[in-house]
Amino acid sequence: QVQLVESGGGLVQAGGSLTLSCAASGRTFSTYFINWFRQAPGKERESVAAISRNGINTYYADVVKGRFTISRDNAKNTVYLQMNSLKAEDTAGYYCAARRIEGAQYGYWGQGTRVTVSS
Repeated sequence: QVQLVESGGGLVQAGGSLTLSCAASGRTFSTYFINWFRQAPGKERESVAAISRNGINTYYADVVKGRFTISRDNAKNTVYLQMNSLKAEDTAGYYCAARRIEGAQYGYWGQGTRVTVSS
């Protein structure tokens, strides 16, 4: 099992940057695929970015491509989401999730961190 804790959210002006962290417990972190999701009030949850177990393969939703960067440091049991050129529409709760098997449902979720972008 793995426990996830997000941090790094906050209030930022449009055009600014934030870096979110997803810290995991356990010694098997490197065996998990990690995905960042977000959910804005009144909207469905959407996948933002994902990263493979070794960090080589990444995925980005079109709406964040070129602005967000996902990375991981398995030695520190942490995944990062660098967010640049933030827009008001990026305002949401951001959650990281983990799964052991590619294509399976995400079985482990953090409690989320709030990002608010003021225009």
